[in-house]
Amino acid sequence: MENSASTTASEAGAAYQVPAQTRIGHVHLQVTDLDKALAFYQGILGFQVVQRFGNQVAFISAGGYHHHIGLNTWNSLGGPPARKHGAGLYHTAILYATQAELAGALRQLVAANYPITGSADHGVSEAIYLDDPDGNGVELYWDRPREQWPQAPDGSVQMYTRALNLAELLAQ
Repeated sequence: MENSASTTASEAGAAYQVPAQTRIGHVHLQVTDLDKALAFYQGILGFQVVQRFGNQVAFISAGGYHHHIGLNTWNSLGGPPARKHGAGLYHTAILYATQAELAGALRQLVAANYPITGSADHGVSEAIYLDDPDGNGVELYWDRPREQWPQAPDGSVQMYTRALNLAELLAQ
């Protein structure tokens, strides 16, 4: 049976497109221990706590925004870590404005001896991958300027995955 929403869009002749200026506002993560999560997100990554309610929830941000990340223990206090297999959040991606800022985040991880699970040059961006203390995937990345994005002959964006030289990034 066909989904009625897609049938309606097909019948209309044009699919709705989200406006180009739309952004993902924040992510809200379930964590098992709020202090442990804050030791990572605040202590290592450098987010600021905007508001905290005991050991139940904290809202953190960069630059004074009301919150970029919510951390809560409402349904997860003392529970198991995030699942690696099955449906769910793959990772939260934190976008840095420049390559130098990404390098600064990498220096923080190295100084804290925090494990990195991977890194990649995707052509359009450079990324570092890790897991937070609860096993939630985290991507730290910066986007190259759009005019530097690799393109296919038809003009479409052609992303790839190549090795990222972390030593070179640290030298920034």
